[in-house]
Amino acid sequence: MSARRIPDGFRLGAATSSLQIEGTSSGDGRGESVWDRFARTPGAIADGSDPSGACAHLRHFRADVGRMVELGLDAYRFSVGWSRVMPTGREPVNLRGLDFYDVLVDELLTAGITPFVTLDHWDLPQALEECGGWGARDTVDRFVEYSAVVAARLGDRVKHWVTHNEPWCIAMLGHEEGRHAPGRRDPAEALRVSHHLLLSHGRAVPVLREASPGARVGIVMLLVPVEPATDRPADRDAARQVDALFNRWYLDPLFRGRYPEDAIADRVRRGHLAGDELPFVRPGDLGVIATPTDFLGVNYYSRSVVRAGEHGDPVAVAPSPPEALTAMGWEVWPSGLTDVLVRVTREYGPRLLYVTENGAAYADEVTPTGTIADAQRVEYLRRHLEASLIAIERGVPLGGYFVWSLMDNFEWGLGYSRRFGLYYVDYPTQRRLPKDSAHFFRSVTATRSVPREPVALESGSVS
Repeated sequence: MSARRIPDGFRLGAATSSLQIEGTSSGDGRGESVWDRFARTPGAIADGSDPSGACAHLRHFRADVGRMVELGLDAYRFSVGWSRVMPTGREPVNLRGLDFYDVLVDELLTAGITPFVTLDHWDLPQALEECGGWGARDTVDRFVEYSAVVAARLGDRVKHWVTHNEPWCIAMLGHEEGRHAPGRRDPAEALRVSHHLLLSHGRAVPVLREASPGARVGIVMLLVPVEPATDRPADRDAARQVDALFNRWYLDPLFRGRYPEDAIADRVRRGHLAGDELPFVRPGDLGVIATPTDFLGVNYYSRSVVRAGEHGDPVAVAPSPPEALTAMGWEVWPSGLTDVLVRVTREYGPRLLYVTENGAAYADEVTPTGTIADAQRVEYLRRHLEASLIAIERGVPLGGYFVWSLMDNFEWGLGYSRRFGLYYVDYPTQRRLPKDSAHFFRSVTATRSVPREPVALESGSVS
C-alpha cells in the first residue's frame, strides 16, 4: 500500500487536559474550579455527571505513560490544573499538587516522551471567578504569577509551553453563550474576557522564557475554515462575520497587534459595543499581546458553513447527511485542516505550527472479547494526518500532530456521553482498552508513514 512519509523531526503525540482526566477528589489540597461549580448547576451537563471521577489519571498516570510508550508517541500534550497548584488561584502554592506534575514530567522524559505543557485549559480557580474571573483585569496578574510558579518548578525539563487553550471557547461558550463554565450570557463581557486572555498570554511569554531557558512558548487556537452556503453577497458577508470573530479576532492581535476593524463594526451593530473604541484595551496592551511567540498550536475538528439569517446575522448550515457526521454532529472535512494551516502560514507567518488537537467522537462499543472496532475514527485520523502532510508539501512549517485524545474522558458540557479516545475507558472500573484507532496510530508511529488509502482492519490489528 502506498503511503506518505512523515518527515524527520515531525512529532506524533496525543493530548489531554487536567480536568478531563485527572479526577478531582484526590485529597491533595486541590481547590474548586469553575467547571466543578458549573457541573453542579442543574442541566449544565448533558448526562448529569461531573469531573470528580474522570479517568483517575492521578492514580493511573504511570500506566497511562506506559500506554503512550506502546503507541510510540514522541510527545504528550497535557495541562496543569491551576486550582491543583494554587487552590485559590493565587499564593500560597499547594506543593502536593505541584509534585504530581513534577513526577509526571520525569516519568515522560524517562520514557523518551517530550512534554508539552498547557497552563490554562479552561479550569480557572473558582475563587478567582468570584473576584470577577477573566472579566477582571486582576486575573491577568494572577495568571502570570501562576505561570511563574509552574515554570520555576518544571522549566528545567519542560521546553514546550502553551499559555492558553482555545481562548474563543472560554470567551464565547463560557461568557456569551453560557454553554461552558462559568455559564454567563454577556456578549460585552465575552469581548473583555477575550482581551484579558490574550493579554495574559503576552505577559506570560517572557516569564516562561526566563524560567525555562531555551524553551519554545506558544498559544493554542481553535481555528475553522468558514464557507458561505451560496455565492450570494449576504451569505458571503455572513461567512466574513464568523471568520472575523472566530478566527481573526484572536490571530490579528497576536500577529498584527490590532483587532479586526470589521469585527468591531459587527459588534457595534449588534449593540455589544457602544462605539468603535474597545474600552477594555489600555495603552500598550496590543504590543504586549503581539509579543513574538515560538509556535502557534492549531486545534481543528471541522469546517463551518453559514448563510445569512433574516437580519444578516450568520446561521449555521449542516452541509452533510447525518451519517457523514461524527457523534458531536460535526462534518468530517479533512481538507479544511490543510486550508487552515496554509492560510495561517500565508497571512500571519508563524515561525512554527503544531496541530495540537484533532480527533473524532463516535459511539464505540466493546465486543465480548474486549475489542473496539472504530473504523470511522481510524479513517478520520488517516485522512487528517494526510491533510497535515499535504500542508507541509504546500510550505507550512508544521512540526507535529497531536491526536485528541489519548483516552475517553469528561467531555465538558456533554459529560461522559461522547468518546474521543484512542483508549476506551470503562469508568466504573477505570479499565483502559485499546481501540483499533490505537493500533492504527501505533502503525503510523512505527512506520513513520500514513497510508494513502483506507486501511483494512481486523479488530485488534492493522494490516
